[in-house]
Amino acid sequence: MTNDEFRKSFRFSFHNSVGLAVYSCGIQKCAPCHSWGPAVRDHYLIHCVMSGHGSFSSQGKRYPLAEGDGFLVVPQRIVSYAADREDPWEYCWVGFNGADAKRLMDQTGLLGREPVFHLTDRRPVQTLVAMCNRSASTPSSEARMEAGLLTFLADMMDLFGHQTAPLGNGFEYVQKAIRFIDYNYSMNINVSDVAASAGISRSHLYRLFVRHVSMPPNEYLMRYRIGKAASLLETGRLTVGETAYSTGFSDQLYFSRVFKKYMGMPPSRYLAASLVNGGRGMEIQTCMKQQTIS
Repeated sequence: MTNDEFRKSFRFSFHNSVGLAVYSCGIQKCAPCHSWGPAVRDHYLIHCVMSGHGSFSSQGKRYPLAEGDGFLVVPQRIVSYAADREDPWEYCWVGFNGADAKRLMDQTGLLGREPVFHLTDRRPVQTLVAMCNRSASTPSSEARMEAGLLTFLADMMDLFGHQTAPLGNGFEYVQKAIRFIDYNYSMNINVSDVAASAGISRSHLYRLFVRHVSMPPNEYLMRYRIGKAASLLETGRLTVGETAYSTGFSDQLYFSRVFKKYMGMPPSRYLAASLVNGGRGMEIQTCMKQQTIS
């Protein structure tokens, strides 16, 4: 590199099983005509141009870019990019992946559209630069790096998330609601809370659940809780009362009535059978659970 060029970057150990992980991030002032590709990445990669000019090519299209522009590389898509000969760009970037990466990228509004964008706000660049200026040598630093990535993606959601086209049939709202239930079933939540988490009214949520899940949301929530309760009782480690509170029931008597309705026996008997069988060999109960919970 010449004195006018520099590169500061970090790479991290990566496991696709985690929810979200920073793969790499950095800042680079490129040499004239400095390029990458054509090739593919195995993770998401977002570049933001801080100064200068360059170009990005994807799926047969070439996009000239300048300060304030950016581009997205999605996994397994052939792309290339190159700095301008006369005024080479300086950019910052972050690469990431994980089990939650696709969902978060959907929410940014950057997928399903042109792979380039223009930033009308400096916040995403400021967040990326702050990430790149951190040391990544300790677990706490890596945690802060991941927090910075979430902040960056939230900035992008603020700028572009409203451009995400709805799926039309409303299933995305059902997915949000089901995810909220999965994360919060043990708390004192109701259908109003579920609807609010999805950003729609109770009546709209009701119609969508009946259409896509073949049951109302309150029925789904109850079945989900009872399914979790049955699984906890099968371990033999919790009492009936502890199981009730662990699955969102504050009234043990009510829990017992609901459990018997769906499982065909009171929770105390279900627990006793689990203890006798060591959590195994409960063919009748398992069959019953499959009929009522699935």
